Amino acid sequence: MLAFSALVAGSFSLGSLAANEISPAALNAVRFMIASLVIGAAMMATTDVSRGAFRAPWRYLVLGGLFAVYFVLMFEGLKTAPPVSAAAVFTLTPVVAAGFGWLLLRQITTTRMALALCVGAVGALWVIFRADLAALRAFEVGRGEMIYFVGCVSHALYTPMVRKLNRGEPAVVFTFGMLVAGAVVLTLWGWQDLRATPWATLPGIVWVTLIYVALFASAATFVLLQFATLRLPSAKVMAYTYLTPSWVIIWEMALGNGTPPLLVGVGVVLTISALVLLLRDEEKPAMEPESP
Repeated sequence: MLAFSALVAGSFSLGSLAANEISPAALNAVRFMIASLVIGAAMMATTDVSRGAFRAPWRYLVLGGLFAVYFVLMFEGLKTAPPVSAAAVFTLTPVVAAGFGWLLLRQITTTRMALALCVGAVGALWVIFRADLAALRAFEVGRGEMIYFVGCVSHALYTPMVRKLNRGEPAVVFTFGMLVAGAVVLTLWGWQDLRATPWATLPGIVWVTLIYVALFASAATFVLLQFATLRLPSAKVMAYTYLTPSWVIIWEMALGNGTPPLLVGVGVVLTISALVLLLRDEEKPAMEPESP
């Protein structure tokens, strides 16, 4: 999940540069197609696929549909939302994931986890409102942030649904099924946009973004997320996203886009503090002596 947060962060910075150059549905349809080919090749090379791996294909359509909604709304939101602010919205997903985790799997959030989620949410809101107390009191949220939050709800629901719908399939197999289903959903959804996109004359940044999100922010992160989701509670899986705003700031500096105001950094520190609380909770069982 640490690797997941670092790779995901790049899609915010690159996505904001490409979001106004191509339809979100068209970009993500091609993204899912490329990622499907990559993961499919990896699956065939490393995994013995059983006959029953793709039974009940409706499961993959549900998961692929949830992620399709998330990614389309992410790029739609990035048309107006600054990358760091969008990344802060992303850090609200653990709170929502904890709720879905209880509803679907009856996963209990401990006191430490609840405290961490609250600290992280406060930090995220501080960044979203750009450290402006007047904007916070007036609840002035940008349109891009609001659009992206709806997508994040879809992402948060995806996390416990993986565990609920998985029937013992390896992570790479389950990921492949979800990607193919997502590609189908997005192709049908964005068919007109796919046809209308001038692929031959797109700016270079669109192709850079497309390759990055397909290989690194899709193929790699999907496997990482599936692997972690099958081993950690939903809230903890999503809690690692608290590092995303910090990674985005590093990406923005690397791309020459500067850094956010110092006061905004307070919110980033709070989100990192939330992760530290959760990591301590995660490591606690390992410190206990094993039973004879």
